[in-house]
Amino acid sequence: MNFIIFDLEATCWEGRPPSKVQEVIEIGAVLMNGYGEVEAEFSRMVRPILNPRLSAYCQELTNIKQTEVDRASIFPVVVESFQDWGLMLDEDYILCSWGGMDKKLLLQDCQLHDIEDEWVDAHINIKHQYMELKRMRRPKGLRASVEAEGFDFTGPQHRALADAQNLAKIFLKYLDMWQF
Repeated sequence: MNFIIFDLEATCWEGRPPSKVQEVIEIGAVLMNGYGEVEAEFSRMVRPILNPRLSAYCQELTNIKQTEVDRASIFPVVVESFQDWGLMLDEDYILCSWGGMDKKLLLQDCQLHDIEDEWVDAHINIKHQYMELKRMRRPKGLRASVEAEGFDFTGPQHRALADAQNLAKIFLKYLDMWQF
């Protein structure tokens, strides 16, 4: 069994205007085998099509530059690379993310681009399970949870690969505790 610990960054606006639809702009992931060994990492930018111009708020939050998404491939190309990288079509795997929003964004972008989305079904919400494991009433953010576990939060926050790497620290610590 492989675990694909991933994070997404998406288009965003201050106050989240109701007329705007978020799209994935970055995919970051860590591929971990069943023994907790990191096998590979994935990091790619994605060019949004509905709102191709990143808001100033989004650029400041993520530190993703407009030129980076302008040079990127669109979602179907990047997600195919992501699937090939994670061997999702050949091996048993589980997608793991901090919260349910990442899965929702993948499904939404698959629908937007008319791509099959069954590959997203094998997913666990680490944030939800972590709350249950720790008997928390209210969720903590990823950074606070990483630091509460005694780890340093490394890399820039709100960047997909760095967030996936930090989530992998929590995932590995409780590797035998997650419910699949």
